[in-house]
Amino acid sequence: MSWHEYQMSKEIDRLGPSFYAIIMAAMRNADTANLIALRSAWPYVWEELQARYDAPGGYLEGERRLK
Repeated sequence: MSWHEYQMSKEIDRLGPSFYAIIMAAMRNADTANLIALRSAWPYVWEELQARYDAPGGYLEGERRLK
């Protein structure tokens, strides 16, 4: 890791995303080895990320769409 990554982590924290939003973002940006580790630790997050990726607008069946 680097000083730059540390600074970026402070900015991400300042924005205030939820823990699972951070995990999903990490999954989106992970290389193969890190994605395997993330999927292993949070399989249900990976399943939801994939389901939302494949769903129109990211909405799962039965969810109300925001205007």
